[in-house]
Amino acid sequence: MYKYKVGARRVRRCEKGVMRRARRIFGAMAATLLIAGCNRHQSALAPFGAEAEQVRHLTLVLVVGSVVILVALAGLWVAAVRAPEGRLSHKGGMRLVLVLGALVPTLVLFALLLYALPMMRPRPVSRADLRITVTGEQFWWRVAYQPAGTPPVTAANEVRIPVGRTVAFQLKASDVIHSFWIPGLAGKMDMIPGRTNELVVRADVPGRYRGACTEFCGLSHARMALDVVAMEPAAFDRWLALQRRPAAPAPARGQALFAENGCAGCHTVRGTGALGTIGPDLTHFGSRLRVAAGTLPMETEAIARFIRKPDDAKPGARMPAFPHLPPDDARQIATYLQGLQ
Repeated sequence: MYKYKVGARRVRRCEKGVMRRARRIFGAMAATLLIAGCNRHQSALAPFGAEAEQVRHLTLVLVVGSVVILVALAGLWVAAVRAPEGRLSHKGGMRLVLVLGALVPTLVLFALLLYALPMMRPRPVSRADLRITVTGEQFWWRVAYQPAGTPPVTAANEVRIPVGRTVAFQLKASDVIHSFWIPGLAGKMDMIPGRTNELVVRADVPGRYRGACTEFCGLSHARMALDVVAMEPAAFDRWLALQRRPAAPAPARGQALFAENGCAGCHTVRGTGALGTIGPDLTHFGSRLRVAAGTLPMETEAIARFIRKPDDAKPGARMPAFPHLPPDDARQIATYLQGLQ
């Protein structure tokens, strides 16, 4: 009798310990989901695209299914521990293992597969749909918009897409492997040198969002972000028409300094003598939201600091430093670049 009481107390303590651990695990999971959901500009739990919404929906279905299975297993374990000895025969136990360990999981997994297969079907693309070529560089994004029947429009470090229209991203890399991910729009996809991967998406909610490189690509991998703007179709068409035009900067000392210091050897400013293709296209630099692939604000002092010492903001960046350039000259160039609307 004494041994039975001691054993019963141990079982109850074990049950309480299991329940405490389960509560901690579920609490941590809930807190993680809540924290992730607070970030609406870069969160897979706050989708603004049809593909991301499907992924979120499927994830929630799988999480709920997993919790139900976990609770059922916990209940089965408690019932087995508390059951009197001899209640379940060997034959009955084998039957239980066969049903719950083989038959039920097979049926559940097959049902989930049938449910998920339609969501895996890629979105159809027509020749009339907008194509955007994004090339990963160290550590920035080369972007080219290719509307049907018109020449491409080159930009950098920012992607704008029309709401309600299908867009096909053509993803490339020029140096090392990168990974393109806009969490609220669609799943991530690698950018591999020598290969073009296609990601077809559709934005449903206008707004300003954020993407990132999710494959380690060098020292400034964590500082390789991407501003994403989902626009109403009419506004997007107007914006793209403006981006197609060459720059029309007002005469300024900064433009002369830009040329004198060799910036035109790496950068293009359409409508001027700057025709370099090594670095980002700066034709409409001043209309972008941020500087250096989402690293710095669009402010004169920030741009000037980046011109003189780019390694301070982005270690390993291939842009040459100009520490000898007087700070006032750097500000003059920065002001000129901000005027490139």
